[in-house]
Amino acid sequence: MRRNAVFAVGTAAAAVLIAAPLASAAKPVDSTALRDAVTSAGIMEHLEVFQDIADANGGTRASGTPGYDESLEYVKAQLDAAGYQTTVQPFLFNTFEELAAPAFERVSPDPAAYAEGDDFLTMEFSGSGDVTGALVPTNDIIIPPTSQPSSSSGCEAADFAPASATEPQVALVQRGTCDFTVKAVNAQNAGYDAVVIFNEGQEGRTEAVAGTLGAETEATIPVLGASFAVGADLYARTQAGTVVVHVMTSTLITHDVPTANLLATTGEGRSDRQVVVGAHLDSVAEGEGINDNGSGSAQNLEIALRMAELGIEPRNQVVFAWWGAEESGLIGSQFYVDSLTTRQVKGIAVNLNFDMVASPNYVRFVYDGDASDTASLGSTGSGVVEDVFTDYFAAQGLETEPTAFDGRSDYDAFINVGIPAGGLFSGAEGIKTAEQAAVYGGTAGLAYDPCYHAECDDISNLSVQALDEFSDAAAHATLTFAMTTSAIEGTDKGNAIGQSESSFLGSHLRR
Repeated sequence: MRRNAVFAVGTAAAAVLIAAPLASAAKPVDSTALRDAVTSAGIMEHLEVFQDIADANGGTRASGTPGYDESLEYVKAQLDAAGYQTTVQPFLFNTFEELAAPAFERVSPDPAAYAEGDDFLTMEFSGSGDVTGALVPTNDIIIPPTSQPSSSSGCEAADFAPASATEPQVALVQRGTCDFTVKAVNAQNAGYDAVVIFNEGQEGRTEAVAGTLGAETEATIPVLGASFAVGADLYARTQAGTVVVHVMTSTLITHDVPTANLLATTGEGRSDRQVVVGAHLDSVAEGEGINDNGSGSAQNLEIALRMAELGIEPRNQVVFAWWGAEESGLIGSQFYVDSLTTRQVKGIAVNLNFDMVASPNYVRFVYDGDASDTASLGSTGSGVVEDVFTDYFAAQGLETEPTAFDGRSDYDAFINVGIPAGGLFSGAEGIKTAEQAAVYGGTAGLAYDPCYHAECDDISNLSVQALDEFSDAAAHATLTFAMTTSAIEGTDKGNAIGQSESSFLGSHLRR
């Protein structure tokens, strides 16, 4: 381990000296000492602690639980001992829980029970209820669907026929161009007792809808997300006569649950050029969250500790952030950004986001900051962040693949106010292709993380190789932006740029 506060240019053949193409030519950064200090073994020590915490607290580290609080206390203690200025930022959020398995049945004609998972799912933040009644479609369902998403079914109050004042009725709505909560609230206001929102039908939009109404929804009735096949069949049946369905959900929404973010700030560096290095610390309620996102949290902790150990004095202030309640809809990071003044927003040069960096069947995904390969909705300067990562991996002879800014992680709040952002992702529930397996190894036809959001996301659910590769890249990027004197062209800062039009809110679809 080399202790050195001075980062030389061109000192050794083994050094990785990458001049990232920032707004103007930046001096190359030698990240060798930091990368050597940040080891997968060190990161694994933190992950072992997270595992122990989960084991002692019912197998979870979800926000609002003792497992989360103990995880935060552990990270804070490490950072305090290293000399960081730490701040616990408390906030309140709402939680959602299914108390019993839902039910969805066609009562008549031709009785049939639909299968949870394949045919339907409960929308996150759905209300509870047990409803048997006639199924009534909106007046603007499009079957067959258009080639691109276009259905406005349920987006306007006028789409719904007034519900019966005496008999229970269930609204049938097609997924499309507006948020699920808009459809559900419109149905509720029209007098319906439950809602079934079925997928629109284009490629990639056929399975049961894993959606969210959002924690602040005004809908209180049961809301299900169904597959296109189920919805289209039910719609066709309503055109031939009365269809009666049974919908049952048993849910619990708890309001104003306390939790917190943790921030650790370097004592040195320009506060008007901050580098916010973030990872969500919480798990889902169903599991320990060791890959999602213990891996990103432990990686960032190790980078912070080794920067302090090496005596690195950044030119630009670094804020390491551990976000709470990401799994409930990116709540903690949004709370942080909402708490900033306009001047503070403009004082953030860049956000680096690390959410899942050790998936067992991994791919080296880099967020597509310049939208050159995906339908990303980035902000000006995000392409610079992408280049720092892709150039680093290329110098190591390692291939990468772009992934979209789709609203599924904590960069979302930063992009929404025009702050350049980027980061790494090793894959979640997506399926590895044969082409990816040929490049990255692993198993084609299997999810990048087969234990995503599951009880088995424990200490055995990791690729140490991925952890080693990703943490080196993360350390390099953190140091690059901490030391650069170049601007990052974040010309959108302080302005909403439309990222909120993303289809996702965290891990759930919102439209």
